[in-house]
Amino acid sequence: MSDAVLVCEDLSRAYVDGDRTVQVLDRVAFRLMPGEQVAIVGASGSGKSTLLNLLGGLDDPSTGRVLMAGRDLAELGERERCRLRNERLGFVYQFHHLLPEFDARENVAMPLLIAGVARGEAWRRAEAMLERVGMGHRLSHRPGQLSGGERQRVAIARALVTAPDCVLMDEPTGNLDPKSAEQLLSLIDELGRESAAFVVVTHDPDIAARMHRTLELHEGQLREMPR
Repeated sequence: MSDAVLVCEDLSRAYVDGDRTVQVLDRVAFRLMPGEQVAIVGASGSGKSTLLNLLGGLDDPSTGRVLMAGRDLAELGERERCRLRNERLGFVYQFHHLLPEFDARENVAMPLLIAGVARGEAWRRAEAMLERVGMGHRLSHRPGQLSGGERQRVAIARALVTAPDCVLMDEPTGNLDPKSAEQLLSLIDELGRESAAFVVVTHDPDIAARMHRTLELHEGQLREMPR
């Protein structure tokens, strides 16, 4: 277990809806190793985003636990949990969630500045990552001046700029044209060789096929899909 980047054990999540309990996840077990690329598929409403939020420590499970770098996220205080996420985890949401008052370089540098990286070094690393996602020519543009696909690429650069152990992606290519989507997949392969691990929620079978393995979330449980 100590070698795993991310582990969940007997993970369950239920919600109370009026007079009934909705079981979204039921005793999910999952382990992610360094450099591994995993696709999670399933019908809309099956709980894929809920699972990502639990894996990223954005929500607490009803039962079970999530271990990041060997530490149980539920046992950490909010400040320590945020620090661990900032150092170890990248998250690409289905929608970009960029800060509208900051330009592309500032948005991407933000996690580095929060971590205490000197401003000049944060700018340099942000610019280098924006180059890698094909946005080096848009450094000074704010989100409102960018297309949907460009905003998504900036969000991807922000998730990757800290060189996290693990990156969680929720439909990352949904707003990308085919060329940009292929560029992202190539970047995932490149970073995987540098030991970064990826969990990618997707409806696209072609993207799932590019990952090392595919897990389907069905009736609250994860099952391995044949290759």
